[in-house]
Amino acid sequence: MVGVVKARRDNHVEEKALLAAIRDQLARFKQPRRIFVIDELPRNTMGKVQKNLLRERYKDLFA
Repeated sequence: MVGVVKARRDNHVEEKALLAAIRDQLARFKQPRRIFVIDELPRNTMGKVQKNLLRERYKDLFA
């Protein structure tokens, strides 16, 4: 499983810090193996996140 997050403009987020933060809050099987921090999430005209585009972009990591 892969996680994709959008960082705020003024914050710098590291993958290891995010993984450590969720370690105690999520069951092990729900925790992503990798987390990617991107500038913007792809959205449609209604403002919804286009998860299909994210899946396509990171499909090699889902296997």
